[in-house]
Amino acid sequence: MDLHLTRNEPSTPERDAVDDVLGAPADRTAAERAATGQILRAERGGQAVRDRRHLLLPALLALVDRVGWLSPEGLDHLSGRLGVAPAEVYGVASFYALIPLEARPTPTVAHVCVDLACRLAEGASEHRRRYDEDPTVTVVDSPCLGQCDRAPATLVSEPGSPARHRVDTTATDSSTSDPIATSDPIATAAIAQRGEPDLTLLRRVDVIEATDLDAYVAHGGYAALGRALDLGPAAVVDEIDAAGLVGRGGAAFPTGRKWAAVAAQAAQPHHLVCNADESEPGTFKDRVILEGDPFAVIEAMTIAAYATGCEHGWIYLRGEYPVARERLEEAIGLARGRGLLGADVMGRGFAFDLEVFRGAGAYICGEETAIFNSIEGYRGEPRSKPPFPVEVGLFGRPTLVNNVETLVNVLPIVAEGAAAYRRIGTAQSPGPKLFCLSGSVRRPGVYEVPFGRTLGELIELAGGLPDGRSLQAVLLGGAAGTFVGPEHLTLPLTFEDTRTAGTTVGSGVVLVIDDRADLVDLVGRIAAFFRDESCGQCVPCRVGTVRQEEALVRLRSGRHDRNEQDRDLALLDEVGRAMRDASICGLGQTAWNAIESALTRFSLFREDEP
Repeated sequence: MDLHLTRNEPSTPERDAVDDVLGAPADRTAAERAATGQILRAERGGQAVRDRRHLLLPALLALVDRVGWLSPEGLDHLSGRLGVAPAEVYGVASFYALIPLEARPTPTVAHVCVDLACRLAEGASEHRRRYDEDPTVTVVDSPCLGQCDRAPATLVSEPGSPARHRVDTTATDSSTSDPIATSDPIATAAIAQRGEPDLTLLRRVDVIEATDLDAYVAHGGYAALGRALDLGPAAVVDEIDAAGLVGRGGAAFPTGRKWAAVAAQAAQPHHLVCNADESEPGTFKDRVILEGDPFAVIEAMTIAAYATGCEHGWIYLRGEYPVARERLEEAIGLARGRGLLGADVMGRGFAFDLEVFRGAGAYICGEETAIFNSIEGYRGEPRSKPPFPVEVGLFGRPTLVNNVETLVNVLPIVAEGAAAYRRIGTAQSPGPKLFCLSGSVRRPGVYEVPFGRTLGELIELAGGLPDGRSLQAVLLGGAAGTFVGPEHLTLPLTFEDTRTAGTTVGSGVVLVIDDRADLVDLVGRIAAFFRDESCGQCVPCRVGTVRQEEALVRLRSGRHDRNEQDRDLALLDEVGRAMRDASICGLGQTAWNAIESALTRFSLFREDEP
């Protein structure tokens, strides 16, 4: 395959950015030919291309970090260096929201969150106005930044060497005239339950310094890994299975069954992926753990790798979490230096290492097979199943994928045993659960409770609603979840009880909506979110999310007569069912859930005629 490249040379910063990821070219003459427009030959499907293709997204992000956007010259230079066609490089780059393909008016860019919690937050308009009125900043709308506990939020980025990234929220000082200036970009969110004796998953967060390995060990760290190495791989898998742990990312698949399936695969090597692309609107629990207890994630991944025979691990981290990335990379280096990662973990002859792989702004990459494509250097589109990841996953090999919260549940199970773990929660929903409380509560944040606490009890734990406000609705599970009303305050938060009630635990979102909020506006935002985030691969989702939003826009306009209104409501129902039944992945299958629940439980657009 021929690579037709432009004659324009990349800038020195662009060359340096690519070299930082790919290394200096062994043949500088070949690199110069790539920059001067000569036709090169790409090894279509060749081993040399496959071995380096996974560096495509890191190199694209390096270019954006250095110069602020992906120029045609930078694109062609990267294409020539990797031997990947320019059209393919463009196709990957255009998939991600954090890779601009045009130069911005200013180098500094403010990604202002326009999603649910930030829409509801007091001071949101003033927060936005401060950036709109700053001539040194280019403002772009952003989906949820995972900062719902301290909304409103903005991610501010400035290219350079090094690039600077800062999350500006109600928890940070925004009085400075420099929108990027700060010595500590953001501190880990305060945990309202800090230091409580019954905490399991959050017991170290805000109690010890996040990257202090000695403090982590002094507070029980690496005891679980030590016991796992004593038990042996098969016994660790049995312990996870006996504990009844299921996935905490929303799908609730039995973790022990998944681990056993990967361990049983004869094909080698096995891979491990921690799904830290937490992009569900209203969700921020994984961010709190990643920022506040990174060694817990590393230890849990090491146990998972040992039990399932994985040689290498990736933490696929959403690009909007700069502090989590900084702390994870520091913690990985410290663990490696202490012999807790590498060729001989704990001196026990077990080899495992891992790395952070930075996402670039795509909600769909929270789907496990989309992560594989993204890491491998392709557009982050989901794959059809079967084959399932446990058989054919990352780089075509058996792969274990768990999210952050699922993994950190492994530590108490292995350290204390499955029986002790099952004493927490209920028989069908054992263990603790992290819930993300945001919206109209006095103390938004992450809360750890045993499965079985009621929705009302959880809201009261967060301080209840502010004085003078009454409850209108609660969004459970995020944009892919459902709305429930005040009548559900006695609902026990378990997988079985929420399923019976026609709702979901999902990713742990509990967005509290008071009587002053515009529910129609929130429903419209959810529709816009799914339209924007659909990867477009399958027709039901690509077309359905657009038609869904269009119908809601017409209904919100108020210009319908009753017959037109009924037709659009019927269209919404038809489109929603088609997406649910025929979409390839969970995005399209759940894009109708919250909207359907709002229409049916709250009778939106169905007011009685006078």
